[in-house]
Amino acid sequence: MEQERKYLYWGLTAFCVICGALVFYDTVFQNSVLFDYIGKLVTILSPVSYGFVMAYVLSPVVNAVERLLCARRRMKKELVRALSILITWVGVAVCFYLLLSVLLPQLYASIVSLVGNAEAYYNTILGWIQKFLEDNPNAEQWMSSMMATYYHDMMQWLRNTLLPQVQGALASITTTLTTGFLVIINFFKNLLVGIIVSVYLLATKEAFAATGCKMTYSFFSQRRAAQIIDGAKAVNRIFSGFFRGKLLDSLIIGIICFICSSIVNFPYTPLISVVVGVTNIIPFFGPFLGAIPCAFIILLDSPMKCLYFIVFIIILQQFDGNILGPKILGDSTGLSSFWVIVAILVGGGLWGILGMFIGVPLFACLYTGVRKFCVWRLTEKGLPIHAYNYRTHVPITDEEMQQMTIDDLQGKPEPERRSKKQ
Repeated sequence: MEQERKYLYWGLTAFCVICGALVFYDTVFQNSVLFDYIGKLVTILSPVSYGFVMAYVLSPVVNAVERLLCARRRMKKELVRALSILITWVGVAVCFYLLLSVLLPQLYASIVSLVGNAEAYYNTILGWIQKFLEDNPNAEQWMSSMMATYYHDMMQWLRNTLLPQVQGALASITTTLTTGFLVIINFFKNLLVGIIVSVYLLATKEAFAATGCKMTYSFFSQRRAAQIIDGAKAVNRIFSGFFRGKLLDSLIIGIICFICSSIVNFPYTPLISVVVGVTNIIPFFGPFLGAIPCAFIILLDSPMKCLYFIVFIIILQQFDGNILGPKILGDSTGLSSFWVIVAILVGGGLWGILGMFIGVPLFACLYTGVRKFCVWRLTEKGLPIHAYNYRTHVPITDEEMQQMTIDDLQGKPEPERRSKKQ
């Protein structure tokens, strides 16, 4: 029996190695058929993904409503869960109705007004440019020479590149509209199925968690399974704390921006508030990404109000970064400001705007895993686990650090430290 298990183990290992080699060869040197199938599978399961995301975001709300119902009266657990899910989704529907009935009309009016004033804004910008050129003859002469130099190239580009592209775009308008209409229908279909999936997940979330733990313990040893489950809990803590906290933080910032902009009477208040609130989801760079276009729009209407808006955004972001954000998010990621910037740059470079948002929690999970691995290895070697124990580039204990001088901690060479101690 033991011999058969050994042969089975080696057979499965050889099969996995061969499959891995084939996948690697196809990915690097062929047409990546595996990724095409994975993309199709992701598209097919997109309603499940929507449902999982909605259930994950609404789970704390369902838990809070459930605790409130249990505290007021004794009911069956299944009835309490059903009422909690119903109340949560009714609340979500009411919030969306208020959003669509109150904010959407004002947002639409702001966009229509902005488009209607586009010609006046164009004339304003053109006047600024003309005035600048009149006051700076050298700049006007340089621009004229540049236009004369690149006139031929520009005309060639217009005839040979832009015009054929415009003709092709006009020819495909019907197809684009049809495709866009089908995409919208497919999105709402996936959203409806996702809501049904989220209700099912919220109703049986404990059973799903228990099933996942059971499968983990069945595939791995007890010690390894416990480590995997602890890692999954850490990932859940990071993602839940960051996602839910950042969404709530951005919602509050958007509401504050709307109220204050209405009081100061900024133009296009709903549009500006939505842009500021949405871009605030992106850590660190989000406030700047949202404030720059909003400030430019206000500048076209009133330069003085633009100055007021810039001062207001600075005060608002200081309030968010030093008071509101830490209160809501706390230390959910455990990353320093340097690593947050690195995570945003890498995530944005790989996946665009979405990557700038999810890059921080993903990097935080990776950082937590590396940190735990380092602690485990240092503990096995009997070495200190804190970084300050390595300031002299060699591991030293806390007792030795208390006896060391400032020169020692600044990394003086070993002969200098010895001579100074002597």
